[in-house]
Amino acid sequence: MSAASPAEGFPYKLIATDLDGTLLRSDESVSPRTRDALVAATEAGAAHIVVTGRAVPWTRHILDDLGYRGLAVCGQGAQVYDAGAHRLLTSVTLDRQLAGVALAKIEAEVGPLYLAASRDGLDGDVLVGPGYAATGTLPSTPFTDASDIWAAPLNKIYIQHPTLSDDELAEAARRTAGGFVTVVMAGEGIVELLPLGLSKARGLSLAARRLGLKGKDTIAFGDMPNDIPMFAWAAHGVAMADAHEELRAVADEVTSSNEEDGIAVVLERLLG
Repeated sequence: MSAASPAEGFPYKLIATDLDGTLLRSDESVSPRTRDALVAATEAGAAHIVVTGRAVPWTRHILDDLGYRGLAVCGQGAQVYDAGAHRLLTSVTLDRQLAGVALAKIEAEVGPLYLAASRDGLDGDVLVGPGYAATGTLPSTPFTDASDIWAAPLNKIYIQHPTLSDDELAEAARRTAGGFVTVVMAGEGIVELLPLGLSKARGLSLAARRLGLKGKDTIAFGDMPNDIPMFAWAAHGVAMADAHEELRAVADEVTSSNEEDGIAVVLERLLG
């Protein structure tokens, strides 16, 4: 990876940050130190884009609390969201027929899955089926009839397995259904089926283009394998201290954890 063209007082024109496990602490807050470092970097000429696996309905309240007014990439790259205008600029949906084939192939390999699904749109529900262990306190709607999943356009499907680890499930899903959907592991208990070819890098490149910026201008922060394409696109990728080993293996550097202001540690150093 090559160095970016310097912005005034800061060596990158764009800062891309994942949310969970990266920008956010475990209580879903952003520390004052990290807020101050981001403000200083933006005042020095850099833009900040949040790039998250969360769809807009699960992201909007965090951005509003931060006073964030710029572009955000949500839903693993599926959505480009204008936070200031509360407007969805682009949205990529999952081909439900292909997703159904993918699920059938995965279940034929590993047995029955526990399912959840994220519906498209600014106010799309997250549907959670029997047995699926939802993480955190984010709003969701339970379902018992699997046909409910297919009743409206989707961003993604979440899958869990009663005995396989996240890594084992993601590997099996890629092996059996990788020609129909993109499979990512985005966090503990979070294996997702996405539109084929979708990634955070794709969504980030669209958002960056609106700002006249490119990968060579970008420093990116993340913690999970779903951040790997974003690191490949950016000039410099920074993994958090407790990042997944697959991301650490491709990172240009490893910083402190999200609980220890890992983003601020790097930004403060670059700001000098």
